Amino acid sequence: MDKLQKALVCGVSGTSFMTASSALMSLLPNEEFRETDQLEKLIGRMFPFLSKNAKVIAGWGAHYAVGVIFALVYVELWEKKEIEHSIKNGIILGLLSGILGLFVWRATFKNHPLPPNNRKLHFYLQRIPAHVVFSVFATITYNILKQKELQQQPA
Repeated sequence: MDKLQKALVCGVSGTSFMTASSALMSLLPNEEFRETDQLEKLIGRMFPFLSKNAKVIAGWGAHYAVGVIFALVYVELWEKKEIEHSIKNGIILGLLSGILGLFVWRATFKNHPLPPNNRKLHFYLQRIPAHVVFSVFATITYNILKQKELQQQPA
C-alpha cells in the first residue's frame, strides 16, 4: 500500500471518529460542534443557489478532504520515521493539529462574509479534543495497516 492509500484510509478513519465525537459533544445544551454542519452553513451562505443536497455533500466532502490532508502529513512523518507511530505521539499530533485547526476555523469564521452564529469560543476550543480523537484513530489505523504489511512480507 503506498503513502496516498495509507493517508486515505487513515484520514477517513480519523475523520469518521472525529465526526462522531463532535456529534456526541453537540448533545451538550446550546452547543453545535459538528464540523460538517458548520461547513454546510459556510458553503450555503457563500453559494445560496446550491441545493440542500449539494451543500451537504460539499460540507462532508470538504471535511473528509481536510482529514486526508492531515493524514498525508502524518503518514509522511511516520514513513520517514520522523516520529514513531505510537498512541502517545498520536495524542501530541492531535494537540498540535487541534491548535492549528482552532486557528484555521477562527480565520475562516473571521473572513467569511456571513459566518454561522455559534458559540465560537466553545467551538474553537473543542477543535483540540476533536483533533486528538482524529489523530489517535489515524494512528491506530496506520498501525493496523503496518501490521498487515509486515504479515504479507515473504519470510
